[in-house]
Amino acid sequence: RAPDGTVHYKGQKLLNLSSNDYLGISSNVELRKEFYSSLDEESEFENFSLGLASSRLLTGDAPLSHDFEKDLAVKYRAEEVLLFNSGYHANIGILPALCTKNDLILSDKLNHASIHDGIRLSRAKSKRFNHKDYDQLERILKKHREDFDNIYIVSESIFSMDGDIANISKLIELKEKYNCFLYLDEAHAIGLYGNEGLGKAEEVDALGKIDFLVATFGKAFSSIGAFVACSAITKKLLINESRSFIFTSALPPVVTHWNKFIFKKIIPMCKERQYVQQLSDKLRESLLDNGLVTFGETNIVPVIIGDNSKTVQISESMMDQGFFMLPIRPPTVPQGSSRFRLSITATLKWDDIKLVAPKIVKAMAR
Repeated sequence: RAPDGTVHYKGQKLLNLSSNDYLGISSNVELRKEFYSSLDEESEFENFSLGLASSRLLTGDAPLSHDFEKDLAVKYRAEEVLLFNSGYHANIGILPALCTKNDLILSDKLNHASIHDGIRLSRAKSKRFNHKDYDQLERILKKHREDFDNIYIVSESIFSMDGDIANISKLIELKEKYNCFLYLDEAHAIGLYGNEGLGKAEEVDALGKIDFLVATFGKAFSSIGAFVACSAITKKLLINESRSFIFTSALPPVVTHWNKFIFKKIIPMCKERQYVQQLSDKLRESLLDNGLVTFGETNIVPVIIGDNSKTVQISESMMDQGFFMLPIRPPTVPQGSSRFRLSITATLKWDDIKLVAPKIVKAMAR
């Protein structure tokens, strides 16, 4: 990856339209220099350790992790925050720790695979509701609320393959009306949305109203790791029951230190957030003007092709013309909806991508 939004692939220099590096942080040399300059300070040296060689429940805990959790809890208006090693670790570890056989999980059909994996690992019964069909969700709640001890409503805020947005206010309304818990995954929203980049929940003034708010550092933060903002009693339960937290070595302090450093840097990046949204809107408009199928409202801009082999063929053609666009096929997306997941980042310029739509159209005609 380079500061101009390119990537080297098979000997070619291509414009990267498949990256999760939404704010361009991974290629920001000045940020890295600033981060590593603190290595000269004796008091900071321990924060650059490359490993703790143990889980946090044994000898792998560190004051830095607790400090960062406190910082996040304040920003997210939560009683507590618990760090995980990745978004996948969080999503496969939280629901299985919380749910019993007397509980029900209601999950949006287009939730990320890691969420579905976590549901399968839990002892709870589960149902999937049609994507963003909150009328159907309410019908299920009306029918089944009294049949279970607890019901957990689970949704992403921004859906990773469609680029559309959940109605967070409606989800909160339903969870309060039917006395349920709300689990919201902000993986693709943190950094990019809200006045301080805290995500879609911040944007709709819902911080503190969501029972389990999960976010990852693997995308806009250009790092690894994740967290859940939750109640104090939930954090205690997860520390003692979440297998993906218990049975894994702690994140290296250098990673946690970087996440803490970048979190402060992302908060004032309002111009970058606005720029990414404007560029995404412009590209989406260009795709529609060229007769292509797209939808969503975010920097994730899908282009639906449909046929698997045709999508691969177009991908190869676009790479020959300098665009790194990977084909997304089943089982990642439903059958018959193979696509490109164009990911707009702060390193891109309109002049770089203005020909994407007409070139796709030309490649489709071959």
